[in-house]
Amino acid sequence: MSKQDNSNGNNAAGMNVVDLKRRQLLKATGAAAVAGCAMHAAAAQADDAAGVVKGDLLVPSKGDATVPLKVEDIKVGAKPVLVWPFDLNEKKARSDSRLNKLMLVRVDPAELTPEMKAVSVNGVIAYSAICTHQACDVTEFVAADKLLMCFCHFSKFNPGDGTVAKGPAAKSLPHVPLAEKDGLLVIAGSFSNKPGV
Repeated sequence: MSKQDNSNGNNAAGMNVVDLKRRQLLKATGAAAVAGCAMHAAAAQADDAAGVVKGDLLVPSKGDATVPLKVEDIKVGAKPVLVWPFDLNEKKARSDSRLNKLMLVRVDPAELTPEMKAVSVNGVIAYSAICTHQACDVTEFVAADKLLMCFCHFSKFNPGDGTVAKGPAAKSLPHVPLAEKDGLLVIAGSFSNKPGV
């Protein structure tokens, strides 16, 4: 056997070890990807299960989270107020899923379409606070443009109906119908569309 034949044999053996290690790495990576997808799906199901419930009150997402909000707490043209639905039976905010986070805005009722008047209370509208582009929180009101804005990628939304005024977001913000009971804002139904991306 020549030196060249022997070296080819060693290279072939070396290639087999490399191929075996590569296969093991690919299998481990594939298994990790499947596990990650399963965990993501489970989290999404948990988020879907939480939801908002008709009859829930609305409490600020920061500060004293047990003081229910009234219509007069929300001002026309002001920065959105981020809130959680408040479960009256459990006496706690439904903050287990970030998809439950809402933002309250107030618009002059004369500027609302009949559809949006029907789901608002004296111009107060509840939208999902989750941007439909990359799921960041929509937290700002640009007074000069009279638009809601997400700071992550600067998507802008019309406060009167939640439609996209400027992308990159492509979908409108889902809204939740509101009612007023004993002077307090109350959830009157479910999301118009699934919140999030």
